[in-house]
Amino acid sequence: MPAVATLDSLLAAQTLWHAGRHPATTSDGEPTGHAALDDLLPQRGWPRRALTELLLPADGVGELALLMPTLARLGRDGGTLALIAPPYLPYAPAWQAAGIDLGVLHVIEAAPRDALWAFEQCLRSGACAAVVGWPRQADAQALRRLQVAADSGDCLGFILRDRKHAANPSPAALRLEHAGDGWRVRKCRGGPAPTRAFAPGMH
Repeated sequence: MPAVATLDSLLAAQTLWHAGRHPATTSDGEPTGHAALDDLLPQRGWPRRALTELLLPADGVGELALLMPTLARLGRDGGTLALIAPPYLPYAPAWQAAGIDLGVLHVIEAAPRDALWAFEQCLRSGACAAVVGWPRQADAQALRRLQVAADSGDCLGFILRDRKHAANPSPAALRLEHAGDGWRVRKCRGGPAPTRAFAPGMH
């Protein structure tokens, strides 16, 4: 007869969490490059094999600066990086200045109807270390497909969307919303969302 898991063992494994009770901190996340943000997140970084959703009031509020340390490190390690349907053509000198090897960076232009398909294929391919996408339309079913694709492709997925979607449920493992005082965690895998915001430059 299989052993029965105890509540404490499930909590310790972060299979579930109890309101008001903080699970043991693990370090199985991908470091964000921002120590204060890593300290906030239960997994001490971006969730691996998963989709992270960044909810924005507008383009250019620091969303790429938030991702650059991770993208630069993955690129230095030889990982392929893909940008799917970015709203603006990436400025190569700025990416180089941030430490990104342009040789591993692929920009994929796609019409709105094709952006989700391209995003999913890159996540699922197993060829990319990280994929960043800006799809204009993504319902809950599409987000679930992206989450499954990131898991099966062993990939970090980042989806950048208007923060009007914050009120809608999402299967993304991590959701960050940009607010006036920085980035707020709206949902995170492994525990309740922290109440403190993260502002770049925090130590």
